Amino acid sequence: MSKNPDPCKSLMLDNQLCFALHSTSLLMTKVYKPLLQALGLTYPQYLAMMVLWEEDGLTVGEISSRLLTDPGSLTPLLKRLEAEGLLSRTRSREDERVVVVELSDRGRALQGKAKGIPHCILGASGLEVEQLLKLQADLITLRGNLQNAI
Repeated sequence: MSKNPDPCKSLMLDNQLCFALHSTSLLMTKVYKPLLQALGLTYPQYLAMMVLWEEDGLTVGEISSRLLTDPGSLTPLLKRLEAEGLLSRTRSREDERVVVVELSDRGRALQGKAKGIPHCILGASGLEVEQLLKLQADLITLRGNLQNAI
């Protein structure tokens, strides 16, 4: 059986932007894993905590919107963080359908323990700060363009 000497290059895995993003995301998560294990967090939990460290007292919907995720998939994650004593979830007095999420003292204190993580990620990247900032800006632009295309 002979190989096709002229494969369609646009369908080759390594030529796909989506695969470059996906595989990089997988590896990024693996770099984060031991750093977050020391804090007792998974990567999705860390993202939710970062949102709350930035602005406490948000609703589940607001956190979900910030993380570009479905509120239904966020609820179990928040329940686990609540069980760990890192936050509380309470129903809004104005609208019982709305759940407000607030950090506990323990959840706020965890932020101090997480402060070294970005520096570790910078080191693992092998890039300079300026390169990472440019890459981040480009990815944010791409994300916005993809959101607009949906």
